[in-house]
Amino acid sequence: MRKTYLLFLFFALSSFAQKSNPFAIEASILRGNALPHTEDMYHLVNGHPEGLMVTVVNRTDGSKEWHQAYNYPDYGGYFLYQDFKSQPLGQNYSLGALYNFYFWKRHLQFKLAQGIAYTTNPYDKEDNSKNKAFGSRLMGNTNIGLAYDNQNLFKNIGFHAGILFTHYSNGRMKSPNSGINTYVLNLGLNYNLSEDFKRQPDTTLVKKSYKEPIHYNFVLRTGINENPIINSGQFPFYHISFYADKRINRKSTLQLGTELFLTKSIQEYIKYYSVAYPEENISPNTDYKRVGIFVGHELMINRISLETQIGFYVYEPFKKDIPVYDRVGIKYYFTKNLFGGFTIKTHLFLAEALEFGIGYRL
Repeated sequence: MRKTYLLFLFFALSSFAQKSNPFAIEASILRGNALPHTEDMYHLVNGHPEGLMVTVVNRTDGSKEWHQAYNYPDYGGYFLYQDFKSQPLGQNYSLGALYNFYFWKRHLQFKLAQGIAYTTNPYDKEDNSKNKAFGSRLMGNTNIGLAYDNQNLFKNIGFHAGILFTHYSNGRMKSPNSGINTYVLNLGLNYNLSEDFKRQPDTTLVKKSYKEPIHYNFVLRTGINENPIINSGQFPFYHISFYADKRINRKSTLQLGTELFLTKSIQEYIKYYSVAYPEENISPNTDYKRVGIFVGHELMINRISLETQIGFYVYEPFKKDIPVYDRVGIKYYFTKNLFGGFTIKTHLFLAEALEFGIGYRL
């Protein structure tokens, strides 16, 4: 009976692999360098980080409008392992979702990936005080890659080579949180589960204009974070945005707006700073609130969009961050009006907050 079952399983797997299957597996080896962006990072980057990235992707077949609009991208999940070759930093393990976009007759691959990372050696006051990069075991992971890609080098086996930029940060949910960036060369193979996978574009689609009148959006973003002082405590924040957007074509929506930042950890930071640095003449009652104006862009894919914004504080009484901030993230439209999102707000390379948002578009 056991032999019969194994024989049946073998034929089932063989049949699965022979059918027109849109899935593919990619594996890459990684080696490169860290990019220290603060002075307390230089002593941590002693070697060349190495790693492994494995992805499982669904190759789009053209059955949906957005497949064709984006030149048949891939989407799926990834596993990333990195050894920083530094005892204080240790190793990171990441899981997440990705898109692969293609250009230059599908030989140039642009990768966008976002996930959650686990580190083996976070900061510890007694055992690992040198690690100012990772203040917690769990954090966010972002990857951007550019590679030459040949998906059918030999039958259903392909080859790719390029460069991958990786970023780790917990969004200052817990200090310290300098985060770390690396750029690595990646070299790997991909295996298509089918040799005869074919795209079948939907020829019934009717071309239409995606231009829209101006819409107005209200967004509440929240979460918890800690100020730069280690063990100062985690506090909630509330970032309230109002902005106008204008969709100009199939892929792009432009934004212009303002927002109010109510970040309680900054209120605690002001109290600490007024006592620790009396020569600065900072009043403990200094207003912690900030007001910003921003411009943004939304890359519309399907129900998912990728959002980028850059802003400037027009009201910032406690000036311990640069006046320019930026935000990147992902949005999901539950309906044409209601959306949710996950974004990271930073001041250049220094993260301030991982934001979970809910919004309404009028």
